[in-house]
Amino acid sequence: MSLPDLIAVGRGAKPADLVLKNARIINVFTSNIEKNSVAVYNGRIAGIGDYTEGHQVIDLKGAYLSPGFINGHIHIESSMLHPAQYARTVVPHGVTSICTDLHEITNVAGLDGIRFVMGCARNLPLDIFFQAASCVPATHMETSGAAIGALEIKKLLKWKNNIGLGEMMNYPGVINAVPSVIDEITAASGHVIAGHAPGLRGKQLNAYMAVGIYSDHENSELEESREKLSRGLCLMIREGTSEKNLEELLCLVTDKTWHRCMFVVDDRSCADLLGDGDVDAVVRKAIRLGLDPIRAVQLVTLNPAEYFRLPDLGRIAPGSRANLITFNNLEKIDINMVFFNGKLTARGGKYIGKVAGKTPARLLKTVNVKPLAPGRLVLKINQDLFPVIEIIPGQIVTMKKMVKIPKGTFHPDTGKDLLKAVVIERHKATGNMGIGVVKGFGLKSGAIASTVAHDSHNIVAVGTSDADILAAVRAIEEMQGGLVVCQNGKAIARLPLPICGLLSPDPAEKVSVQFEALEKKAATLGRLPPAPFALLSFIALPVIPELRLTDLGIVDVVQFKLI
Repeated sequence: MSLPDLIAVGRGAKPADLVLKNARIINVFTSNIEKNSVAVYNGRIAGIGDYTEGHQVIDLKGAYLSPGFINGHIHIESSMLHPAQYARTVVPHGVTSICTDLHEITNVAGLDGIRFVMGCARNLPLDIFFQAASCVPATHMETSGAAIGALEIKKLLKWKNNIGLGEMMNYPGVINAVPSVIDEITAASGHVIAGHAPGLRGKQLNAYMAVGIYSDHENSELEESREKLSRGLCLMIREGTSEKNLEELLCLVTDKTWHRCMFVVDDRSCADLLGDGDVDAVVRKAIRLGLDPIRAVQLVTLNPAEYFRLPDLGRIAPGSRANLITFNNLEKIDINMVFFNGKLTARGGKYIGKVAGKTPARLLKTVNVKPLAPGRLVLKINQDLFPVIEIIPGQIVTMKKMVKIPKGTFHPDTGKDLLKAVVIERHKATGNMGIGVVKGFGLKSGAIASTVAHDSHNIVAVGTSDADILAAVRAIEEMQGGLVVCQNGKAIARLPLPICGLLSPDPAEKVSVQFEALEKKAATLGRLPPAPFALLSFIALPVIPELRLTDLGIVDVVQFKLI
């Protein structure tokens, strides 16, 4: 970048590379619309005013011009797409920057997984700002494929495009000052530290924030979220595939609080990304629910840029990077053109850019399961009341239910919707397997299983019979990872995810079609809730209340111990 040349373009003494004229500019600083033109030079905005000379001039004819959208909390692995295909999917939706800690692929492949994604990012018209994964594994009550500690975090914080420490999911470890957790936080001193504080209030919230954690995306209850705002947390309002918090929390976005809020998606499936969009879909829904459109745009531009200390993004201002989007309707946010560093990267929903991407062979053979005999799946009930995991549609929190189940060998009861759940270690062939009971999946026959199982990504399965669960596990071994639906001992639908058991190398459209077919086939097995595979993926996450299942057993998250 030649600063003298940029200055010359700004003062009108030199032609711009690109002039976007007759724009209705969304001014995120003053919350108004400004009719003007924008001059771009070498990927940066040189000025806003009556510019007419440029090597390329595009007349927007009164279309709205907005900063590119920033998704402040997303796990791209949840899309099940190769990073290049992920970019191809979200860029036409106006997303020019994402913030992610990549802890999903890191739990499977360690630093190799991060190198893979960041290597892909170098050739994409999408900023991937990553945060050092703080919880790999998330807790001591599960088995992951890799481990990241304070030493690795210090190393990662020096990598290019690292913006801080990823979500600190081990909130009990923070509150109780566990030495290894404190070491990780200390290693990230001076950096942005992302939060993960489901249900924390009062003194526990104080203790969690005292270490310098100032954001949270695990917000579902109104009063809890109001308290977090009042204590200084940046409130990430989430609307993902299985996490629906926007309607409950939107009322917290007011003229007094908006600057401390942002919209995120956290986890969104490929089908949702293609069909509905990314954070642009959250913006549209917020507008439909009554939020001022400019305010909605500010929550995915200026606010995340300021929180994550990205001073040249999220705004249309001289010196800022020319990550820009256009749309014709302020209510519908019907995105037309997307510019990344001043280059057109999407138009009319069509991606313009590279989509090729190779995958290292070492990331393609990650499912290693100790041979499983049918007898291993037996669950013996020897107590009057047994802890049952009850899922809640639309949320990733679960309820702990103490249920009277006949003593002896457990047999799933489809009438009472009491099904068997298993989590099988798949990284090191240890043979570890946790077995429990789950309520809320509505299966009447068959089983569903997946290697997308936050955050250690072992094999998780729910079924009505051991035979179907066993068939599902074997199908996943054959695919080297993925999602499967089984019935009568056979796989009747599958989605291979051979990259770390999390991602597909195929085009987004093909993956989406396979995923939708999989969910439709799963729906024939009973009365399943919406997004059953997304809900299944969280069964094994022992940092979200109340009850979970890992390869080591049943976890009471409130007590933070294996029970």
